[in-house]
Amino acid sequence: MAFLPVLFLLLLTVAHRAAGQDPKDPEALPRGCGWGLVRPYTLLCDLDSIWGVAVESVAAGGALTAVLLALVLLCRLHHIGEAEKRSAVGPILLLLLGILGLFGLSFAYLIEQDESLCLLRRALWGLLFAVCFSCLLVQGVRLHRLGRERRSPGSCALTGLALGLSAVQGIIAAEWLLLTVLKEGQAACLYLPVDFSLACSYVLALLLAALTAASLALCGKTRQWRCNAIWLLVTCLLSLLLSVTWVGFYLYGNAWLGRYPDWNDPALAIALVAQGWLLLIFHAIPESHICLRPPPQPTAPDYFDTSQNSTRMRETSFDEDIPLSHRQFVENQGYGYSDENAAGLRSGSSAAQHNSNTAARPSAPFRSNVYQPTEMTMILNGGAVPSAPPTYTGRQLW
Repeated sequence: MAFLPVLFLLLLTVAHRAAGQDPKDPEALPRGCGWGLVRPYTLLCDLDSIWGVAVESVAAGGALTAVLLALVLLCRLHHIGEAEKRSAVGPILLLLLGILGLFGLSFAYLIEQDESLCLLRRALWGLLFAVCFSCLLVQGVRLHRLGRERRSPGSCALTGLALGLSAVQGIIAAEWLLLTVLKEGQAACLYLPVDFSLACSYVLALLLAALTAASLALCGKTRQWRCNAIWLLVTCLLSLLLSVTWVGFYLYGNAWLGRYPDWNDPALAIALVAQGWLLLIFHAIPESHICLRPPPQPTAPDYFDTSQNSTRMRETSFDEDIPLSHRQFVENQGYGYSDENAAGLRSGSSAAQHNSNTAARPSAPFRSNVYQPTEMTMILNGGAVPSAPPTYTGRQLW
């Protein structure tokens, strides 16, 4: 959040200079800057140098998108019930903060250089990239753990790990400024592009480590987190390609085209905005969508669907909805006989006692005639099990 006070101070400086500036000839101002913005802030409104206005617009849109996405995550945080998904919220919010810093730092390259602004650029460039790539690295570690052990470290632990990795780059940038500016007395704006690139070598190491972690997460046993690993791998590959591109152009492209040092600031500003939108589109938005997506609900079997497997229908028990006491009563009554039916069985089967070993048991149709009382009958009888259906006279019915 250190860049927010700086931007606020810059806005105050703009307002102060615009208020204290004497009116000048409108022809001396660039086209589009006739409402008060003067040097060194003319790139923010100069329509002749259209790249400044374009970078400013794209950076403002990206910053607004990152803020809205962070607010959505914070508002819907209590709807994320799964611990595996909640562990990703902290790194995502830290990544959105780093993306917001990238977009904010791009405005520093739209202003003419001075000592304080050059110190700000050199201090925050590597630090903000380290924050973003550290978040990618801890996301790869998280997905690797989920793929192998089906559990993940907590959100606070992952966020703390990312901050610790980012602090290393902050120490490197502080030592570089102390050695070159304070000890040797060099101007903050006078540095070689090679020195600037070497000061960001730790950032490149973080990106390579994140790429390795994403590749390992993609080889996990669990397929549930394969989509997250694919998005992370694509983000790391595109970030590596973008980093190689802007470093190569910054070191050799400007000199080869004869534009050194005029195109240094545009190249770095465009690299900041492109990296911010790349992280936003290919990682922050998909990962937030996966975290906020509700878990799939288990579908109940449709017993009236004839396209289902018949073996599944046979294995399904319909007695699960029947209470245990009623189920035992039905099972006992299904194989029992009443007194009248038992007497009929004894009289009807006395003639066939000699072949009782070969005689068949009563068939299912005969058992269907056995009286089985209903729950209402048991309630009317005070809980006793009747042996025969009740008979009603005409007076009782009346």
